[in-house]
Amino acid sequence: MKTLYLECGMGAAGDMLTAALSELIPDRQGFIDKMNSLGLPGVHVEAEPAVKCGITGTHMKVTVAGEEEESEDEHGHDHHHEHDHEHEHHHDHDHDHHHDHDHDHDHDHEHHHHHHTSVADINGLIDGLAVSDRVKADAKAVYALIAEAESKVHGHPVEQIHFHEVGTMDAVADVVAVCILMEMIDADSITASPVHVGSGSVRCAHGILPVPAPATALILSGIPTYGGQVQGELCTPTGAALLKHFVSSFGDRPVMAVEAIGYGMGKKDFERANCVRAFLGESAGSRDRIVKLECNLDDMTGEAVSFAMQALLKAGALDVYTQAIGMKKSRPGILLSVLCRPEDADWMAALMMKHTTTLGIRRQDMDRYVLDRSIETVETVYGSVRVKKAHGLGVRKMKAEYDDLAALAEANDLSLEDIRREVR
Repeated sequence: MKTLYLECGMGAAGDMLTAALSELIPDRQGFIDKMNSLGLPGVHVEAEPAVKCGITGTHMKVTVAGEEEESEDEHGHDHHHEHDHEHEHHHDHDHDHHHDHDHDHDHDHEHHHHHHTSVADINGLIDGLAVSDRVKADAKAVYALIAEAESKVHGHPVEQIHFHEVGTMDAVADVVAVCILMEMIDADSITASPVHVGSGSVRCAHGILPVPAPATALILSGIPTYGGQVQGELCTPTGAALLKHFVSSFGDRPVMAVEAIGYGMGKKDFERANCVRAFLGESAGSRDRIVKLECNLDDMTGEAVSFAMQALLKAGALDVYTQAIGMKKSRPGILLSVLCRPEDADWMAALMMKHTTTLGIRRQDMDRYVLDRSIETVETVYGSVRVKKAHGLGVRKMKAEYDDLAALAEANDLSLEDIRREVR
């Protein structure tokens, strides 16, 4: 299975993800040329070599009208930002030349005009780009996550959320770039490490905010994160939204034969290499989390246990099985075991309580290794047979579906082995 793993030990930003993913494709210059030909207003994308802690990688420089948007935190860590502005809100724009503006009408700047862009404007801009429908849908979904988070943080409807033009254009460029690269890479599975968000505070148009910024923290809800090891903002709203949209699970890097590694560098230097690493390769099967629920039974009939097992399987249990055990007072009993997904555990425990006589259920959370699976249909002279195929961890397996074998064997007065030979 083609697997992409993102290592976010120094957080994630749109430009860092773009740079890391661009190192995984064979024609990076072709990708950059495509970005510069999309017609994003004033946007220019350039890949620059960068070195962090002796490691060579890429910094993806995105400028709008010749200016690179930056955020300022109390410890100098720079990342792209795209915080919203309400129509009537007074706001300051901090740039390298440190001229403060404190008025709420349009004003000319040395390089460009400052305007505000709505979510509808962004969607219209994305729809007009010469990219695939898949890229458009992904890009709009990512921006919807950002807009929804800003809406909740500031207490305004999504329709009233507006973004500062320079920050919007470079954020849209980052989002579209990552979506294009994800389409080009076309991984079967995308996973990532827990996300390091940093600590301290960050300066934006609204003032000084804690790290992670409120919108970033909201987007990262449900994703494993940590902070405190580095002073500064390590994960931006754009980076958080891209991870939320594309990554299916967060945890350790899976067992995989790595074919390419990309290094996407941030701008600042720390004791640790400031980069996102992207690993691309073939995974040897996959690993996921499951829950095992168990209870001991010594006062149920075989029919009642069978009914409970069928109810649990029908409700979505991954597996249900029993074992004969010896219980206290020398009573013979049954150990009922249920395997299920973590999100189904409470429901399964409730069903076990409902359909058995137990007064308590033990829970054990665990990892499991699974092979990549598929089902194919094989045509024989006697009819169709479904065949389960699995591969990974250096092995390949194939097994014909018993129900299909039995049906054909009975219909043609043959043995199961006769039908198996036909399938082979």
